[in-house]
Amino acid sequence: MDEDRLTALERRVAELEDRLREPQTAGPGSDPGAFWALEGLLERVGEPGAVLITGGVTLPDGRVARWQEGAGTAELLETDWSQQVAALAALGHPARLRLLVRLLTEAGTAHDLMAVEGIGTSGQVYHHLRQLVAAGWLHTVGGGRYEVPVARVVPLLTTLLGVRR
Repeated sequence: MDEDRLTALERRVAELEDRLREPQTAGPGSDPGAFWALEGLLERVGEPGAVLITGGVTLPDGRVARWQEGAGTAELLETDWSQQVAALAALGHPARLRLLVRLLTEAGTAHDLMAVEGIGTSGQVYHHLRQLVAAGWLHTVGGGRYEVPVARVVPLLTTLLGVRR
């Protein structure tokens, strides 16, 4: 290998190593402004950073959910995560997720919810509803009707977004 090619190769390897040390902000071809929310958050809080949940949603039934909550990295890492087990576990069943999707579009009774595919018997419906109510993902709105509380809409949707791959 001649010296010019070796020098060029060493330069290219050094450039690649430099890129690996840089924080990854976006994939190839992505919008350079894609991280506007993240950049604004980091300007406000600095290192070691923070996490922010935010969203504005108008549901099919006309309810509007606006939510913003943030926490610093140290606060989150020092928190006892076991306190969130019930809320997360309630989301860990396909039938409960089907119920939540249905109830995000409109309030419904247990009887209405029996029509949701894959739900099972009335006893199973009530079991899933109790789990979701206890975890705060649902509440009753009168007449035996259930709905996702507005204050839980954005946290629910961001939780689902966060687990996408």
